[in-house]
Amino acid sequence: MTGTTMDGVASETRVSTAVGVAEARVRAAYARISEVDRPEVWITLLPEHVALEAARTVDARRAAGAVLPLAGRTVAVKDNIDVAGVPTTAACPSYATEPAGRPGPATVTAPAIQALVDAGAVVLGKTNLDQFATGLVGVRSPYGAVRHATLPERVSGGSSSGSAVAVALGIADIGIGTDTAGSGRVPAAFGDLVGIKTTLGLVPTTGVVPACRNYDVVTTFTRDLELGVLATRTMTGADPLDPVRRPWPAGVRLGLRSVPVVAVPRDEDLASLSPGWRDAFDASVLAVRAVGAQVRRVDISGMLSAARLLYDGAIVAERYEAVGAFLADAPDADPTVRSIILAGRDTPAHAYVSDRARLAVAKVEAAAVLDGCDLLLLPTTTEHPTIAAVQADPVAINRRLGTYTNFVNLLDMAAVAIPAGAADGGPFGVTLVSRAFDDQLAVDLAARLLGVESAPLVEAGVDVLVVGAHLRGQPLNRELEELGARFRRSVTTSDAYRLVALDTQPRKPGLLRVGPGAGAPIVGEVWRLSAGALGSMLAALPSPMMLGQVELEDGSWVVGFGCTAEAGTAGADITATGGWVEALRRGL
Repeated sequence: MTGTTMDGVASETRVSTAVGVAEARVRAAYARISEVDRPEVWITLLPEHVALEAARTVDARRAAGAVLPLAGRTVAVKDNIDVAGVPTTAACPSYATEPAGRPGPATVTAPAIQALVDAGAVVLGKTNLDQFATGLVGVRSPYGAVRHATLPERVSGGSSSGSAVAVALGIADIGIGTDTAGSGRVPAAFGDLVGIKTTLGLVPTTGVVPACRNYDVVTTFTRDLELGVLATRTMTGADPLDPVRRPWPAGVRLGLRSVPVVAVPRDEDLASLSPGWRDAFDASVLAVRAVGAQVRRVDISGMLSAARLLYDGAIVAERYEAVGAFLADAPDADPTVRSIILAGRDTPAHAYVSDRARLAVAKVEAAAVLDGCDLLLLPTTTEHPTIAAVQADPVAINRRLGTYTNFVNLLDMAAVAIPAGAADGGPFGVTLVSRAFDDQLAVDLAARLLGVESAPLVEAGVDVLVVGAHLRGQPLNRELEELGARFRRSVTTSDAYRLVALDTQPRKPGLLRVGPGAGAPIVGEVWRLSAGALGSMLAALPSPMMLGQVELEDGSWVVGFGCTAEAGTAGADITATGGWVEALRRGL
């Protein structure tokens, strides 16, 4: 069975005399759909005229002055996520009809998808997947195996196969998937894509058919990191009533330090890799060193053991809780999927509680292993099998593919999967794994490895001006970095300030406001800190330093470091130097 348009209507072919940005992108997407002829990617493809109507609405909103950061970006949505007016099948046709309890099309779009639409994105349709999001291969679907974008004899990776391939083929700008065991990361590795899987609870799962309710995450696939971060940030916190919602903590780290410490597995923990993938991973470790990080070998055997609890332990009961009762009698259930999910039916409650307790211990042990490290670098998966090989051995190969992904959600970690070259004739990818809520650190290192500017995933924070010992290259800058501060820009104050050298250890200057025109512009830097980090810094601020509002040359005001009037009077005036670094250069 292959995907079709919703109503069987032929695609819209009329061309407007004044085509807007969104309309042009949608037309290009449907032209690409026809060109590649990959019907197995889609379960429900919206008729072109429907998508064009949505695009024209976006163009009209922009013309009216609306700020739409995703204007015209095309989106492919995994078909276990609700889109109003479209059936949600989870790759099981009978699930979208009675008696499954989800009769006909969804009436409400999932909040995460609605947030993208509100930002100007246009949904193209619903994509194929491993049935009920159970698998890492992309072949467990009555709608057909989703072939790899450029190596059609190989798997595309699952369960978010269709969404990833839609992006890899150049149809959609953003693919939306879900990730419980690696489904937002393995397809990224195979598709030469960026896959962002946030900390649990940041992106709402309302309107998502659950796989394991406590461990599901809505994810993005993109061809570049910046767009992936933008789409992920747009979806974050989109449903304030989401029962598993977790907002960014007050002390969230907003930036990766200049010389991060990156953990990598010991040789024995990499035994599952095919020879080609092992060589490619070794090259990735060298690349991490080349961008200025320190590398530390660690023992991840405990994490790999915890990963097995997802399918071999009582946690599989969560999959049965989600859809098991329906799947037991579903005539169109995939045999492998049915056997995996029904295995959780008779799990005793004490076994489930026991395995949750084991995970709690494993989480503490993992934290100890990574103590002193900012991130963990992993090969995203172990190999790139053919469709024929997976069909001949559907369980063992799938299990191997999840070696380095299955534990991440179980242990409450975040991850960013990125391309990292080639192996065995196809794309190779690595994943940067962080502690919960350290998502930005993974994004930042991903940017360094990809050679691009990093984008902020976390919008919250307070901009703080520094003019002395906290500047980059100065002795107290490490305090900012350890608090997770993010460098924003170099600036100059207005001419209302004097700069004085204070009698402190280490040496530092004090900034004093003396009135417009009574001082001189002083060079400084603006860093962004979370509210919690700023509070910690203020609590430890030594005398005679203080924080207050400082006027910049452009007329804006930011929180900045200054000193008491008494200390300023006693200090040596170095205003004429224009800044602390120049004062040090002159030996003052």
